[in-house]
Amino acid sequence: MNTAGGVWQGGGRRIALHEVGMRDGLQAETAFVPTDEKIALIDALADAGMRKIEATAFVSPQAIPALRDASAVLRAIGRRPGVIYSALVPNAGGAERAIDAGADELNLVMSASESHNLANLKMTRAQSFEALSGVSRIARQARVRVNISLSCSFGCPMEGDMSEATVLDGCARFIEQFGAQGVTLCDTTGMAYPGQVFALTCALRARWPGTELTLHFHDTRGMGLANVMAAIDAGATHFDVSLGGLGGCPYAPGASGNVCSEGIAHALECMGYDTGIDLALLIAAAQRLPALVGHAIPSQIVQAGRRLDVHPPPSDLDAIRAHAHARPRPRA
Repeated sequence: MNTAGGVWQGGGRRIALHEVGMRDGLQAETAFVPTDEKIALIDALADAGMRKIEATAFVSPQAIPALRDASAVLRAIGRRPGVIYSALVPNAGGAERAIDAGADELNLVMSASESHNLANLKMTRAQSFEALSGVSRIARQARVRVNISLSCSFGCPMEGDMSEATVLDGCARFIEQFGAQGVTLCDTTGMAYPGQVFALTCALRARWPGTELTLHFHDTRGMGLANVMAAIDAGATHFDVSLGGLGGCPYAPGASGNVCSEGIAHALECMGYDTGIDLALLIAAAQRLPALVGHAIPSQIVQAGRRLDVHPPPSDLDAIRAHAHARPRPRA
């Protein structure tokens, strides 16, 4: 990894953070966050500088009741200029509803792993390709941007490692056959490690330099930030993040959430990267989450504050200082 004036010193290089907490985070919660609160959070994220926000998912309300208000949310958000409002869609019906509600981008999902695809989507990978091909046609007709998220790109909890060839073959079908404008490599269950991330990022960027590549990491094994830095070193500039560190995966027992929006923004700011994020506004949005989801959130920045946040000294500090100065100096 290039540490000498490289990856650890951003030099003002722009890194784009894509907020996925309103979908990926909230779908994992048992508490239903009221529609008006979702709308307020999305507007707050846009005000904080997020230029892409995955606002919701058009999925079965029986499967994911937390997002049963998808249309209402997408229709009522403030639509800040320059912000892409994305929606996850699993099928043609979801795509049509998302387009009707005003989605700027459709995020289509399948897995690099056959086992995970069956467990998560109840379809083989071949069936998913066929279904998503139809969704892509609907998006093209409506002139709506398409992004493909490939789950388990860095490993499957049921199959183990995914080969680079398997991941690139999946990306090829989406980019070359479906015309996807963006691809997201997802570390769905937190199995990625920096060397692997660097190699796969380099391979995909070399093969499709004109495709927007996004990396989506979870912090399940404490390597989330390290993986972000490895991807940056390989030339990546777009990353999914989740407000408060919310998220997880039902097929990874004990898995923690996605990499934390305010945590990644704070780290990149410290290293001199330009995220375009107002960190104070982002932290304020995250601080609203515990009351809405009913539990503490993983965010270390919400818990401990920013690196240079100062705290009041002990009330007796002046007395301690006076006592210290009154001590006789030790003899030489």
